[in-house]
Amino acid sequence: MIATTFFTVAPLILAAVPVAAVPQRLVKDDVYCADDTTVTQVTGFIETITETVLYTSTLTVDPTVTVDPTVDGGSVQSSDPYFSPLTRLATPAPVTVTLFSTVTDISTVTVATPQTTSILDPITDPDSPATTGSALPLPLTVQPYYVNSTLAPYGNFSLANSSTSSATSTSASSTPTALAYSGYENGLYFTNWGIYSADYQPQSIPASQITRVIYAFADFGTDGTVVSSDTYADVENHYATDPLEEAGNNAYGCVKQLYLLKKQNRQLKVLLSIGGWSYSTNFPAVAANPFTRQRFATSAVKLVTDWGFDGIEIDWEYPANEDQAGDFVALLEDLREELDAWSAKYAPGYHFLITIAGPAGSATYSQMDLGQMDEYVDSWNLMAYDYAGSWDITSGHQANLYPNPNNTESTKFNTNQVVTDYVAKGVVASKIVLGIPTFGRSFELTAGIGQPFNGVGSGSPRLKHPGEWLYRELPRAGATVIYDNIAKASYSYDNVTHELISYDNIQSVTEKKSYVFEKGLGGVVFWEASGDRNGTGSLVSTLANLMGELNNQVNLLNYSTSQYDNIRNGMVAVGV
Repeated sequence: MIATTFFTVAPLILAAVPVAAVPQRLVKDDVYCADDTTVTQVTGFIETITETVLYTSTLTVDPTVTVDPTVDGGSVQSSDPYFSPLTRLATPAPVTVTLFSTVTDISTVTVATPQTTSILDPITDPDSPATTGSALPLPLTVQPYYVNSTLAPYGNFSLANSSTSSATSTSASSTPTALAYSGYENGLYFTNWGIYSADYQPQSIPASQITRVIYAFADFGTDGTVVSSDTYADVENHYATDPLEEAGNNAYGCVKQLYLLKKQNRQLKVLLSIGGWSYSTNFPAVAANPFTRQRFATSAVKLVTDWGFDGIEIDWEYPANEDQAGDFVALLEDLREELDAWSAKYAPGYHFLITIAGPAGSATYSQMDLGQMDEYVDSWNLMAYDYAGSWDITSGHQANLYPNPNNTESTKFNTNQVVTDYVAKGVVASKIVLGIPTFGRSFELTAGIGQPFNGVGSGSPRLKHPGEWLYRELPRAGATVIYDNIAKASYSYDNVTHELISYDNIQSVTEKKSYVFEKGLGGVVFWEASGDRNGTGSLVSTLANLMGELNNQVNLLNYSTSQYDNIRNGMVAVGV
């Protein structure tokens, strides 16, 4: 919900420059401020404005001078050549506004003066400087108006300022306006089962270096109702910082910790992934029936807004025919409508994300109507891995960018072909977020890459999946790391045990960063958090640094309909 509050002004006049009434624009000095919010500032006073509210934000009015002069009570356009010197007025000193907020949801900021100056001296020479009246010692009026929106690339929105003041009047708008791309995605899947054998807790997420956490997975029944797949991990598990006894109905577990990370890192958005390999069985029947499809959309939005999340990923593995492809589109349409309806009522201007876990097998995505789906999708998290594994008869690269014509058995699939196909089928390239594995796949008793193997081995004791190893455990002792410069893929090989493990390392993900830039993709996303290293050698940190500007647009914190008291109250109670 957007809160609009007038601040009490405590003026501290440091300097004044006399200017005519000049419409100016706020400069975005922090991630909370809306870009291009028009303000009117008359005198150029520097003032500090303080209010007791939750996030500290400093805004600077850095004037771009344009003038609408008034002569004998009538407005004269500054485009008139006779008055063109007015556009060359001296630029006033910036106005710095510091806001200290105690609420979690502020809408925009308008800085305005209650009146304008007048032009005292008529202009007789069009080439002469303009002359204005003396500066008026008037305090600024500040109306808070932040954009409560992710403003992410390719389809996130912000409403224009709909507030008014005595000095300025901005027309209201109910139509979201698409904003420019603001940076790359550096996403990270986090699994609710990872807190067990892998012992990876949400507090370990490198939240300052990522833009999205995709929380996997939610389940749903044959009636379409979306539910938690592990209530203990999701909302019941008490961490050391959680009070054992607390009044009310409160969320704990991963859900609470993820909300706290969002509060501390306002660029971080959390999405709920529904489905996955284990929970995709009911997709065909649920999506085919308008009633169960609607229940799916309604219950998914309720769960997301109960948990304080910023969007939904659909991981349907996989549609099998043309009918299911059409049902998938209908499901996305219903989901978009439900998300937008909640947003319009409780968080005007906020755009909840919809993402898809995009398959990389042509036999699968050829069954999908990618172009129609793209109309409802903000991002495609491309599962550009699992290209090789226990199901094959030869070892191979599991996440290579390109084919290797000199060793075709090692590159039966390649990412470049998948990206090319997606774009050809109507997907906007900047919506494609390249998936990168933080795990490796092993092949036992093989002579090398692209060669026959015998078994995949036990794999990591943390994963308990045969043939899978965490990146942080690689390379194994005794193995040599090899880079295929044609396929742009890395692997390790042990000449004694003849074990080969295909996995991404710093060299291969650096190449993938270049690929993202070259192809105009939207960023990267890692599967999954528990596999990465901490500190030196971290794949997530490496790409955060290499990509440079990440999407820093703001998440949502106000969930007034949440069934959980602590999320509904923004975690402001003592002991949260």
